[in-house]
Amino acid sequence: MIASADVVDVCPETSSTPTTFSIGTWRPNLQLMSSRELSDLPLPTAYTRGPEGVVSSLHDPTAQTAPPPGPHSAGRVVTVGNFDGVHIGHAVIVHRLCEMAAAKNAESVVLTFDPHPATLVRPDKAPTPLSTAVRRAELLLGLGVDRVLVQPMVPAVVALTATEFFDQVLCDRLATVGLVEGVDFHFGRGREGNVDTLATLCQQHGIAFDVVHPVQQDESTISSSRVRSLIAAGEVASANRLLTAAYRVSGTVVEGAKRGRTLGFPTANLGDPQTLLPAAGVYAATAMAEGDGTEDDRSGWYPAAVHIGANVSFGETHLSVEAHLIGFEGDLYGRTLHVDFLQRLRETHRFDSPGALISQLKADVQQAADLVSASGRLLLPSRTFPLPPHPHAS
Repeated sequence: MIASADVVDVCPETSSTPTTFSIGTWRPNLQLMSSRELSDLPLPTAYTRGPEGVVSSLHDPTAQTAPPPGPHSAGRVVTVGNFDGVHIGHAVIVHRLCEMAAAKNAESVVLTFDPHPATLVRPDKAPTPLSTAVRRAELLLGLGVDRVLVQPMVPAVVALTATEFFDQVLCDRLATVGLVEGVDFHFGRGREGNVDTLATLCQQHGIAFDVVHPVQQDESTISSSRVRSLIAAGEVASANRLLTAAYRVSGTVVEGAKRGRTLGFPTANLGDPQTLLPAAGVYAATAMAEGDGTEDDRSGWYPAAVHIGANVSFGETHLSVEAHLIGFEGDLYGRTLHVDFLQRLRETHRFDSPGALISQLKADVQQAADLVSASGRLLLPSRTFPLPPHPHAS
């Protein structure tokens, strides 16, 4: 049995010994294949990083395995999970993943799922996502992973037992030579498998296995649930301290009432955000229309003041997301806009006159511009967090 591990602080001074198995060389165990054929499982979409950013490829649906590892790779070291939001705890797992992969001359791979498995097994309790699959892949690749595989979450995947998932997906499809997981990892139908199950299976198959301890900040474990609670409460600055990049909401710019233009503050209205929205309020942010910049080239980014909520001053009740890009001139209709939230400035209010509203908008825009300037967000990539040392590093 793997003992329950002590949590590890963001900057630990001491560490414990990793739980690692490395016995022999992996070989496919075809006798363990169940009545479910590998072809019944949809192939994942692979994301890698090319010269101009993230590159995705949808594999040939007739293929039986994922693409082979890279030309200088001796198999794959894999971590499996949802990685929603990609927080610092995830980064520690990825750090260890890349360490093991380098030691084995293997490809480092994150296998994640879309949508969240809970949408199939308990849809009434499925969490609103913190990140899209593409954003997740982008952040994980930015941490140094060679490949991100996004597995479509369909009933055939949910129905796999822990042993079937291990044999069919990790061994037969991915040619796994090493696994890295957090202590609270569960897998297989009904979450029947855990790290003890995985340790036994890895030992039987000669696959290296490492368990990474949770990461704490402010005496609480960093988790996607914790981040989700902060975002829902509007505490985006606190949430960003737990994430590997500023919290992002993306959507297609649609036509609105165009009142902002008449007031002197034109806004881009996000029509279909797919991730959790912060609580109603006004926020300082940075924004970029897709194609105008990258994570590392901040030339296409603008400081922004963002309003989330109903426009109660005009008698509206429906929620909207409106971003005023400070200094931007142009047409954004139909384009995807990325908004990185930095800090909540105030709650939403009803104003009795256009003059009072304009006065407050001027103050909001100035405060947002000052905060973005002070943060350096237009000069530095959004991934500016210090990666904590791995708890098992010497």
